[in-house]
Amino acid sequence: MSLWRNPNFLKLWVGQTISEIGSRVSREGIPWTAVALLNATPFHMGLLTTMGGVTSLIAGPLAGAVADRHPRKPIMIAADLLRAAVLATVPIAAWQGWLSMPLLFVVVILAGLGTLFFDVAYQSIVPSMVQGEELLQANARLSLTLSIAEVIGPAMTGMLVQLLTAPRAIAIDSASFVLSALAIGWIRLPEQKRAIPAHEASAWSEMREGLRYVRDHAALRLLAARMGTAAFFYGFFGTLYIVFAVRELHIGPAALGVVIALGGISSMCGALVAERAARRFPVAHVLMGATVLSGLSLLLIPLATGPTSGVILLGLGQLIGDISYPVYNINELTLRQKLSGPRLLGRVNACMQMLFKGLLPMGALVCGIIATAYGMRVALAISSAGVCLSALWLLPLQSHLQQTSPPPPSTPA
Repeated sequence: MSLWRNPNFLKLWVGQTISEIGSRVSREGIPWTAVALLNATPFHMGLLTTMGGVTSLIAGPLAGAVADRHPRKPIMIAADLLRAAVLATVPIAAWQGWLSMPLLFVVVILAGLGTLFFDVAYQSIVPSMVQGEELLQANARLSLTLSIAEVIGPAMTGMLVQLLTAPRAIAIDSASFVLSALAIGWIRLPEQKRAIPAHEASAWSEMREGLRYVRDHAALRLLAARMGTAAFFYGFFGTLYIVFAVRELHIGPAALGVVIALGGISSMCGALVAERAARRFPVAHVLMGATVLSGLSLLLIPLATGPTSGVILLGLGQLIGDISYPVYNINELTLRQKLSGPRLLGRVNACMQMLFKGLLPMGALVCGIIATAYGMRVALAISSAGVCLSALWLLPLQSHLQQTSPPPPSTPA
């Protein structure tokens, strides 16, 4: 069945599009709030990003066990409503004069918890909506959601921040999660709570099984190692991008929003190229090439010296990086879904989420220390080198894929 005639997938796609566009408001709005209203230092920004990953390290395996035990649609709805409620506290606190860095830390932690449970559940529910070759297409279409958000969201954020202030702009993100929850609520997909075998009576035993499966599966282990390494060094970039653009390059919010939106255009191209690349080249080669290209794009950022060169080089970096990033993500997620049986898919996805969202803030924290001691340019150059070197983990991947055994069978509900 064509994806355009799959009502459940279309409802998920609509909900994702709405929430992702809104999420771009908070992604830039919370750092803007910290920098412009609370005078946050690079160390504060690193700590803010670190807080966002604490929940992934602590709750990641639990999110996978929950997604494998329970129907995934209610998990996604609850996660959306949690994020809506938490983000609504930022404009309220600004209005009442309670806004502070500790409050932003709490908001980032709780919103990160909602995002963790949502992402694990949605990545695990997609294979039950589509089958066969449509899985790669579905992941590509969902990646287009991110691309559309990248085009619309940042430019919209820049204008909203200038017109309304950052805290009020974040209120729009809160409302977007409510709309996403409504769209997901309209999905009609039969789901049953899985029967739990005696040897999996505790959630802890399920969590350990998922971690062991990733550890013992040769191909998944390589994907996990690359994921963790790249995430650590992406944390450098995520921490310093806005601070470097604002304080070193003196780029205004509207111009920065346009620069980021340019990356969204190339991200849309990347989502379309991902399918063709997977059909033309071995998937391991696609993943390695996309990783190296993404890392090299980060090197353009510290080369900028002023607002004019900053707009040009940051824009070029967004164009290059945002083609390679979805090419990698779409093919990696599709490969992961195929290598993991339905019984373990939630826990495998949670393990990857834990690595990415847990190690990214660890990198952000280290980045804050390096940037304070040696400057932001040095830290950004290290980010580029680290992402490029993470491709080394993928060198033996293709040979492992050729030897991979089928995933474990699904346990009947």
